[in-house]
Amino acid sequence: MKDYLANDIRNVVLLGHSGAGKSTLIEASEYFTKAIERMGSAKEGNSTVDFDPEEIKRGMSVFTAIAPCEWKNKKINFIDTPGYLDYEGEMRSGLAVGDNALIVVSAKEGVESGTEKAYKLVNRRKMPTIFFVNKLDEEHASFDRTYNELRDKFGKAVIPFELPMVENGVVKGSINILRKKTWYYDDLSTAKDVPENYMPMVEEYYNQITEAIAMADDELMEKFFSGEQFDENEVAKGLRIGVRNGDIKPVYCGSASKCIGIERLLDLITEYFPNYAEKGTVVALDENNEEVILETNETEAFSAQVFKTIVDPFVGKISYIKVMSGVLTSDSSIYNSNKDQPEKVNQIYIIKGKNQIAVGKLFTGDIGAIVKLQYTNTNDTLATKAKPIHFEDIEFPLPMLGYAISPKTKADEDKMSFALQRILEEDKSLKFVKNNETHEQVLYAMGDQAFEVVKNKLKNKYKVEIDMKEPKVQYRETIRGKAEVQGKYKKQNGGAGQYGDVWIRFEYNPDDEGLVFAEEVFGGSVPRNFFPSVETGLRSCMDKGPLAGCKVVNVKATLYDGSYHPVDSKPNSFEAAARIAFKNGIPKANPMILEPIGKVSVVCPDEYTGDIIGDFNKRRGMIMDTGSTGESGETRIDAEVPMAEMMKYATELRSMTKGRGSYVIEFDRYEPAPPFVADKVIKAAKVDLEEE
Repeated sequence: MKDYLANDIRNVVLLGHSGAGKSTLIEASEYFTKAIERMGSAKEGNSTVDFDPEEIKRGMSVFTAIAPCEWKNKKINFIDTPGYLDYEGEMRSGLAVGDNALIVVSAKEGVESGTEKAYKLVNRRKMPTIFFVNKLDEEHASFDRTYNELRDKFGKAVIPFELPMVENGVVKGSINILRKKTWYYDDLSTAKDVPENYMPMVEEYYNQITEAIAMADDELMEKFFSGEQFDENEVAKGLRIGVRNGDIKPVYCGSASKCIGIERLLDLITEYFPNYAEKGTVVALDENNEEVILETNETEAFSAQVFKTIVDPFVGKISYIKVMSGVLTSDSSIYNSNKDQPEKVNQIYIIKGKNQIAVGKLFTGDIGAIVKLQYTNTNDTLATKAKPIHFEDIEFPLPMLGYAISPKTKADEDKMSFALQRILEEDKSLKFVKNNETHEQVLYAMGDQAFEVVKNKLKNKYKVEIDMKEPKVQYRETIRGKAEVQGKYKKQNGGAGQYGDVWIRFEYNPDDEGLVFAEEVFGGSVPRNFFPSVETGLRSCMDKGPLAGCKVVNVKATLYDGSYHPVDSKPNSFEAAARIAFKNGIPKANPMILEPIGKVSVVCPDEYTGDIIGDFNKRRGMIMDTGSTGESGETRIDAEVPMAEMMKYATELRSMTKGRGSYVIEFDRYEPAPPFVADKVIKAAKVDLEEE
């Protein structure tokens, strides 16, 4: 593959619902442009982009992959992304480096939740977008139904540029609206005239296109309203403007598995999608987080963003980058602005699926990889020491589904920790938390399938098997009443003994979550030098309450009396006495269980609002607010819900909304647990204690 400058590069991210045929469309494009000799598939294990064992096993994309091809002296970097919602992090990384979007839709299934998700993401980024209606050759496929769904969901900018030609219920060919020509599937190399019975429909859609073109430019609008026809150059001009500003979102159709419609789709991409250089400038931040404007050409200082990391056991760390400005050359020294560290570039690669092809240079707008960078991770910016800028981070989705994980054998503890560190480097939609309160290691992901991928990777790649279980809820304990108790510690073993005696008042304190220690000792019944020991003894008991062994909060303990022995009293004696007082006093002060309450914000289509509100009521939740998100047909629901009721909500919300809902939750406060919840927590704690 020859070197391509920014003007000749098209970065196209493929998005859509799982199973729509994104990877097959890339495979067909690679085959049609002779980048590969034969088409492969994930199920057969020979796909260009679905090559990971997890993808072969599932028969679908799990990770973002890059597949470049050359068409009419242009380079197209296809960025394949998974459509399944568990792998949204991979979708976001691919989306971040695409300049254009190709949303693939199944003509059998129509617009699905993955289609809507894809459109919402590209619309926010104002990316030029083409729809490709795939699988036209399959049974029960319907272009008309799918197109109408697209237009209903996404507006008048969605306009067909190609139509299927159907005879006796069978798709025989495709009609290109712009060229007003037909390609029959049994003779794809020859363009023929459009059959007469299709001409009214072709003219209707052609008029829609020309009307949209007219809106793109004042001169074109004037000519349109004067009734004049556009020539070929004017159509091309209007289309380029319309596609770039989002006023025109062409719909193409075909069958990726049979290479139908690929040639004209490639033409559309190279002719009407913008190249990266057309941006003119890109915004970065300097060391003081102030904006810096970079030109998107090869004469600008070098900068690149790392959008994906792979940790290969043989090659080492592979950093996928997009060159945002300038030129990267082999054997050069660069600078990691995020880590404030120099990096050495030994070799640069073009990525083609699982293969790395060595190149000497990577130009502005191109996508490639560098291996064995020492400090660099996903979201880091690579630049020059003279111009140490950084780009805003790719925004990855927050994982909400958590499992407590542990190695099946104690001997694998260190191995699991090492492996997880590598996996977390690769997948920024995972989060790992060591919970010191519950003594669990909790991994958070986007869904159960994402967990399966991690589990299999640990087993197959790092030889570590793990157990997974629902994480414990962080309940707390406090007191509602007051108790005054004595704690006395006396021990005699011959010679000097141990003696400590304290009287302590325990009471609820709403103003401070921790222990507040006070003293009201008169007459020196307990010498002042033992006060710190009493406090230390009390604090050592706060981690384990009497009801369920939960952390104790909101307690004030006042030392008001006691006694000491001039010889046998020592600091550790008063620590022990304080612990005795705590263990005797807290149960007498009307202890209770507190449960954590979370603030939840759900975003979903309007039609599911009632179902979600009803579901929150079943979860003991309280609706705080509902309103529009600002996007058409979408509602935001804010609620407060006990955290214990939300452990599997990521999976359950997806089921309720057919994958169209999303949510975030954060801890807000603790509240007294209802008796049935408190009883359940106490019983579970007793069972755990018996098992230990």
